[in-house]
Amino acid sequence: MARQERAIRTRRAILEAAGAVFDEHGYTSTTIAMVLERAEVTKGALYFHFPSKESLAQAVLDEQVPFGAVPEQPCKLQEIIDMTFVVAQRLLTDPLLRGSVRLTVDQATPPGVDHTGPFVKWAERLTVLMDQADRQGELLPTVNHRDTVELLVGGFAGIQLMSRALTNRADLAYRISVLWSHILPSIAVPGLLLGLDSRADRGLRVLSAVPVP
Repeated sequence: MARQERAIRTRRAILEAAGAVFDEHGYTSTTIAMVLERAEVTKGALYFHFPSKESLAQAVLDEQVPFGAVPEQPCKLQEIIDMTFVVAQRLLTDPLLRGSVRLTVDQATPPGVDHTGPFVKWAERLTVLMDQADRQGELLPTVNHRDTVELLVGGFAGIQLMSRALTNRADLAYRISVLWSHILPSIAVPGLLLGLDSRADRGLRVLSAVPVP
């Protein structure tokens, strides 16, 4: 049991180190030596968990969606809103999430690394919530669930890139709030709008009730 727990800790340390290095240097410029130095593990320990740079990058990518975990809300539109703000807030401090997001939009990743996975998984997760929101009468009848979800996922990806370039993501929460101020009136029933919370500090408030993954 002790050996298993040590292996889990080592794997996590490698992933977090890899996330930081991928975030700082991108896929092409990242080397295994950089990750080893950052993680302070042996080459044997790294290759035990990840046989190649490609497999390490894929593992970092696969860690992304759980960072959107939020408490369930009676209003499913609010739950979707909360997910965007929580991810935005965690991007400020979590190296693994930052590395995963950079790999998602890094066009230099090789064919062996599927950087489309996070887009697909986010869309699937949000579509489930959008379907629930519709069944609860939260959406306008004209809303196409999949189109709306893909707009949100793509919009978030672009906004975080712009925010990173301009302010190192310091204004990301504000930009997400602006995004929602434009989207919500086109998808939510009018009676729900005043009760939805999309203020820029929403992520901070939600995270106080969410354990770190």
